[in-house]
Amino acid sequence: MSVEKTATAKKPSRIQLRNRKKILDAALEVFSQHGYRGATLDQIAEHAGLSKPNILYYFDGKEAIHVTLLNKLMENWLDPLHEMNPNGDPLEEICAYVRRKTEMSREFPRESRLFANEILQGAPRMAPHLETGLKPLFDEKTAVIQGWMDAGKINRVDPRHLVFSIWATTQHYADFEAQVSVLTPGEKDIIQGAETYLDTLFRKLLAP
Repeated sequence: MSVEKTATAKKPSRIQLRNRKKILDAALEVFSQHGYRGATLDQIAEHAGLSKPNILYYFDGKEAIHVTLLNKLMENWLDPLHEMNPNGDPLEEICAYVRRKTEMSREFPRESRLFANEILQGAPRMAPHLETGLKPLFDEKTAVIQGWMDAGKINRVDPRHLVFSIWATTQHYADFEAQVSVLTPGEKDIIQGAETYLDTLFRKLLAP
């Protein structure tokens, strides 16, 4: 799917690059707050400080903006899993993956909520990425984890559910940030505490 208008396919000017960034930043804020269905171009335009016609100069509509954000998100989202080294120390590689995913909750909370909203809706715009991008990588890394278990390097658990549990525990801090903030008043850096706790949790679970 083409997500940008032909007019912007040529080498963009500095102003065009700046406006496009403003649109995407504003859209990320709106989508992460309201979800795809609740977001409107008017809201995006207001947050971007641009007119609605100006928004439509750069993108065909709300879906085009959303797809652009999701495409960028998937590239970043898969990086920590790519970095899991089959030749590294199994326990350290898994704990490093947990740490990177936890750090992403601190650095990219809006992106995490954007992803969660898309999945909750049945991934209508992201399904191809899940099939062609995430699934092969997921299969590859769970096979690596299974190999470590078969070799007796870490305790046996279902590697698929291990990865699911890492996603659930780390992304919780971004997706449920409002709840976490209410339940931990005055906590300056809840993610730092989460990193320590999750590192201990997965080390105890997996250490042979």
